[in-house]
Amino acid sequence: MGSGPRPPSGVTRTQRRRFPRTLERAPSGPLSVAPRSDRHQGGLSARQILQERVHIVRVQTLTLVAAGAPLLAPTTLPAAGATEPVRPPAGPAALREGDVAAADLLARVRDCAHVSRGRYRTDDGEPASIPVCGTKEAVYWKADMDIDCDGQAGVRCNARTDPLFSAMTAYQQSDGRCLDAERLPYIVVPAASALWNHRDHRIGGGSVAAVVYRDRVQYAVVGDVGPHDIIGEASYATAKGLGIRADPRGGGTDTGVTHIVFKDSPVRPIEDHAAAVETGQRLARLFVRGAAERPTTPKGTPRPTSKGTPRPGS
Repeated sequence: MGSGPRPPSGVTRTQRRRFPRTLERAPSGPLSVAPRSDRHQGGLSARQILQERVHIVRVQTLTLVAAGAPLLAPTTLPAAGATEPVRPPAGPAALREGDVAAADLLARVRDCAHVSRGRYRTDDGEPASIPVCGTKEAVYWKADMDIDCDGQAGVRCNARTDPLFSAMTAYQQSDGRCLDAERLPYIVVPAASALWNHRDHRIGGGSVAAVVYRDRVQYAVVGDVGPHDIIGEASYATAKGLGIRADPRGGGTDTGVTHIVFKDSPVRPIEDHAAAVETGQRLARLFVRGAAERPTTPKGTPRPTSKGTPRPGS
């Protein structure tokens, strides 16, 4: 079970900034020295040969500069005080998966038919304001995203980077090990309670989800179970794929994340992300089409009247 973003004392999410990536300068080659067999040609000492070579290099350099002067003359220099626009450092590359647009998925979940018996909080101390909504094909909620770094320890998810790190996840891989939050996109569902029970909606470990943030879609699986009254959590890999800061201490985002979990969609093995993407794309296409994909009554089929007797269709 993940613990969500936990900024250290006195540090807020907005104050914790990722340092810009620095460019690595290509290393310059070592000064070449003539082989031993060339150091004493014509009776000259090594020092004299070196001085002559330096002199030749200088003459060639001056010649090239002089020859290039007419080409450089027409160049217009920038005005005094003018500066080149500075490009901001590129942010993390977001993972774009599938061919279903985020806007189409969001349009499909614009309305909410409540399937939970109440509302969830996004964090401890926050008011309960998030319902779980549902359709025939899926359940969904619109919340924040806290970072789950539990499971297999790695470079970015371990007891040092996450003070509340747990080596356990609710569901395990096919080899019996817990999930790898750094590499596997997965989401966290609330523990079953009187508020809502995901199992009643044919959702469990390995069920496929489409996680939407801004214009990005990340397919994931249900991989962990969280507190019974808090919602809005996903693995390090899910956040990274969406371009959300994936830091278990102060990462995540306060709002704007939509979790859509498809019913009857388990992926086996649970760690097969390619299978999750394939299943997610297929179900997302059906989901956005909505009623267009449902069977319709052919024209001319008798329809029941208010008294229960069929009448010819028009």
